[in-house]
Amino acid sequence: MTEPATLFPRFLRGAVEAALEDTRVVVIQGARQVGKSTLARQVLEGRAGARSVTLDDPEVLAAARADPATFVRHDGPLGIDEIQRAPELLLPLKARVDRDPRPGRFLLTGSAHLLTLPRLSDALAGRLEILELWPLSQGEVGSRREGFVDRLLAGRAEQASGEPVDRDEVLRRACAGGFPEARRRRGARRAAWFDSYLKTFVSRDVRDLQDIEHTRRLRGLLALLAARVGSPLNVDDLARDARLPPSTTRRYLDLLEAAYLWTRVPAWSTNRSQRVASAPKGHLVDSALCAHLLGVEGDPPSSLGVEAGPVLETFAVGEIRKQLGWSRVRAGLHHLRTHDGQEVDVVLEAASGAVAGVEVKASRTVGERDFAGLRWLRARAGEDFTQGIVLYTGEQTLPFGPGLWALPFSSLWA
Repeated sequence: MTEPATLFPRFLRGAVEAALEDTRVVVIQGARQVGKSTLARQVLEGRAGARSVTLDDPEVLAAARADPATFVRHDGPLGIDEIQRAPELLLPLKARVDRDPRPGRFLLTGSAHLLTLPRLSDALAGRLEILELWPLSQGEVGSRREGFVDRLLAGRAEQASGEPVDRDEVLRRACAGGFPEARRRRGARRAAWFDSYLKTFVSRDVRDLQDIEHTRRLRGLLALLAARVGSPLNVDDLARDARLPPSTTRRYLDLLEAAYLWTRVPAWSTNRSQRVASAPKGHLVDSALCAHLLGVEGDPPSSLGVEAGPVLETFAVGEIRKQLGWSRVRAGLHHLRTHDGQEVDVVLEAASGAVAGVEVKASRTVGERDFAGLRWLRARAGEDFTQGIVLYTGEQTLPFGPGLWALPFSSLWA
């Protein structure tokens, strides 16, 4: 059974519309096929004089490259899809908004981080706002805006409403992921979609970002990264297993991050302690992509064994990252690992200084030992600590001391 072709609500839409009210150039960035073009079209619909073009169209791309100054000449709002394919447009676009500084002039989308691309990092400095669109959140799939991040940083994460779901349903949701097209397929058909997606990235999209050798090694590198979810990034070890020079491996990691297929989660640090390791952790952009790269076949839960840990951690971190795009509280996403082995998968630190932690467990049960890292964090953060949560695949909400709770995975989207 496939999921019907539905236009899902995107909770980032309000932030995009608000940015267009006071910013000349707004950019929606994210991986291919997460819905950037659809969101941009929805935002521009009904705006007087608005026009949209896509640089995925070969004829449109040729016109943009042949005469970029004329291409960006438009009085109303102009949407340009996949801007990274024609960096020639950025300087004429800059000149255009400098002459006419009205807000909402251009809405761009890109399948690469604009400020990491050659020739683009300085072109629009001070003239644009960048918003990141990730794969669908569980709330967007269910048309109900989530508030886990805000509750967590307010110390009220246990107050989530809604029925918990069993472990099989959590695994099903994680392996369905958030790419709209992939969600409409099951089993072998979903695997075929991801195979095609990765092939297109390696054979075409890479050329828009960097001129690199060994492109066939990128798929293998992604599989190695999927297997290392939850571990601090060690480039030398990764390079050895990928049979690549460390310098090449670093360039490829930068490429994968610029293309939003893989992201770094920096280590949390505090001047309260020097016992915190500084290496980042890495996560694939989507839990279904992670499952695919780990070789999970068929549909869960029967096909998911030891892979459940990395898939569920990718799932939880991804859901929290998505909610940061519309949460009321602005916060940074980190992880914690001390030199003596204490770990917390997610540490959120708000601009106010509030600190909260989330540990992810694939098991149906939870015990005192699962809270060791969160207790360490609580002690170091002191009065700034709001709450520590262990997400697990059981169905009960359980207290484990002041500010510490075991919560079902469904708390993320309740």
